[in-house]
Amino acid sequence: MSGARDTRMDPYTSFNFIVEIEGIITAGFSEISGLQVETELEEFREGGVNNHVHRLPKLTKYGNLTLKHGITDQDTLWNWYKDVINGKVRRTNITIFLHDIAGKTVMHWEFTNAYPVKWTGPELKADSNTVAFETLEIAHDGLA
Repeated sequence: MSGARDTRMDPYTSFNFIVEIEGIITAGFSEISGLQVETELEEFREGGVNNHVHRLPKLTKYGNLTLKHGITDQDTLWNWYKDVINGKVRRTNITIFLHDIAGKTVMHWEFTNAYPVKWTGPELKADSNTVAFETLEIAHDGLA
């Protein structure tokens, strides 16, 4: 006979991306965008060389992460953003884990000095039976 303890209820099982902040799993997301790094180039023409333009690297920029369709049973992400709203920007490193269908980690990305810059709450619809999700946008200083 199986009891209630035999069944583990994990709210993140159907979400392929898990976000960890300071070693604590805070939420699961079904979509993440903004994994982007771009290095600006400066073109330099050398005198006497007419068939070639030197392209030199300049500033490297990192796009904001956008975490979509999230679910959590904690208020960690909201409280983190609420601190930003109140002028207390707490930069921290975050890790995003990609899970396979069995829930096993297959890849991860670590971002440094991250902090939330935009939060979008769920759409509330009385005629819908879908689960409410949110979107969180996070600025960071790059990959670790």
